[in-house]
Amino acid sequence: MQPTTALRAWQRSTILYLGETHDNPADHQAQLAILQALHRPGRPLAIALEMIQRPYQGALDAYIAGEITEMELLEQTEYAQRWGFPWGLYAPIFRFAKEHGIPLVALNTPTEITRQVARSGLESLRAEDFQYIPPLAEIDLSNRRYRDRLAKIFEAAHTGRSQSLNVEFFYQAQVLWDETMAATIAEHHRQYPERLIVVLAGRAHLHHGDGIPQRVQRRLPASRQQTIVLLNPTPAEKATPDIADWFWQH
Repeated sequence: MQPTTALRAWQRSTILYLGETHDNPADHQAQLAILQALHRPGRPLAIALEMIQRPYQGALDAYIAGEITEMELLEQTEYAQRWGFPWGLYAPIFRFAKEHGIPLVALNTPTEITRQVARSGLESLRAEDFQYIPPLAEIDLSNRRYRDRLAKIFEAAHTGRSQSLNVEFFYQAQVLWDETMAATIAEHHRQYPERLIVVLAGRAHLHHGDGIPQRVQRRLPASRQQTIVLLNPTPAEKATPDIADWFWQH
């Protein structure tokens, strides 16, 4: 499909996911090009960011409003400590958003909470831990296919060690990550239904749709259209029929 045809289709979406490899410059160049193209027709946009954790939404708002500088944004969001991929990969996107007054949405679970769950499981969380994450009743652990895929990743990283309980906690942490991002996206749509929400997130959260997208869909009416785009897809991704509605080669 031609890029112009794809862009017209994406423009009709409620939520558009642009799945990245975090350290791939070509993916971020594609994200910026797509955002620029989507902005031209004039539909309101919001850019939702895996790389910024939810407690730092105020810093994003202040940056877009021109109240703090780019360096102050990095300091106030603790970007280097909490994300750490080179800022130069993302800076043009943030600057584009600021230039055009496009809202930025912090999506991610606080690192402290993710680590706690990875160590000791969801049941170890205390009441005060739920300020920025969904309640336990909204965290759906039932997708065994997703669990099995994540378990393979975990086991490959822990070859030769017994990690039976930790595999489950790792899965719970990943699902919490997805559910937090999904809940934040859905809430932003409810507040601003006129906006096309463009989500910048790692492709693993979008692969097969059962990371973030299905968890968003659970929270929204079935009529809301979501589109998944994997940027610069690998041959293996192209050969997998259910992972995405579209691909983008930049």
